[in-house]
Amino acid sequence: MPQPVLAVVSVLGKDQKGVVASFATYMAERGINIQDIEQRVVRGFFVMDMLVDLQYLSTDLSDLITGLLELGKKIDMEVRVHLHSERKKKRLALLVSKEPHCLQQLIDDHRAGKLHGQIAAVLSNHPDLEPLAKRAGVPFAWHPHDDLEAHFAWLQKTLAQHNADLVVLARYMRILPQPIVMAFRHKIINIHPSLLPFFPGAAPYKQAFESGVRVHGCTAHFVTDQLDEGPVILQDVFHINVGADTLEDVKEKGLELEAATLSKSVQLFLDEELVVVEGKVIFKPGLSRFLKESR
Repeated sequence: MPQPVLAVVSVLGKDQKGVVASFATYMAERGINIQDIEQRVVRGFFVMDMLVDLQYLSTDLSDLITGLLELGKKIDMEVRVHLHSERKKKRLALLVSKEPHCLQQLIDDHRAGKLHGQIAAVLSNHPDLEPLAKRAGVPFAWHPHDDLEAHFAWLQKTLAQHNADLVVLARYMRILPQPIVMAFRHKIINIHPSLLPFFPGAAPYKQAFESGVRVHGCTAHFVTDQLDEGPVILQDVFHINVGADTLEDVKEKGLELEAATLSKSVQLFLDEELVVVEGKVIFKPGLSRFLKESR
């Protein structure tokens, strides 16, 4: 029996009647079998992923993809086509300073096969974490930040050289300038050690400890030009035993949670299980769920 030729077709846009019918008819007319489909409407936006088999495709593949894109334009929908056999791993650039916990978690999860991407480089403003990166066999480079303009010029050039698909701020501790943020719109993930919008900015653990809150946490979010206000991906919490926990206890709980939450958010991005719509993150099935079930 011939092996299926699988692809995932993703559709996103403002909800309207007839979207599923339009794409299903287009597929059927070209000999394409839809093996699985998931769709949802969130805040007036339609999101759909289809797993399709192209083995009996009756037209040229390039014509098919061009036609799908044109169909999407006609009804104001964004369309993406991912061929299973040609799936390229996204390239990650991990930005760090001195704290190792997030970098270590990302390296460990990558080794364990949880991160379906390639760590292209670890970039820093300090040399402290170079031994950790080298033990993992990951390229490391750093440039001092005494001259911030020179540092950011180096960073932007190096990110381009490594063809980064996603930039991960693994406790980088610097505010990125607008040119870098704009160059990687919705492709920079940061971890902030509080439940935003509470305790933004510096020293959030100290703020939480001194305020006497009993629940604190962290937020993984996309970076925008507004500090700590980008679309939230994930949040998680831990409890503070007020009167018993010290500030160091609070920090220790927080660092572990930061690392896990950041890594999980990176997983969701790499597996295309999220999309940003009008400043909000929407979750969807993603490629990994379809392709895992098709094996």
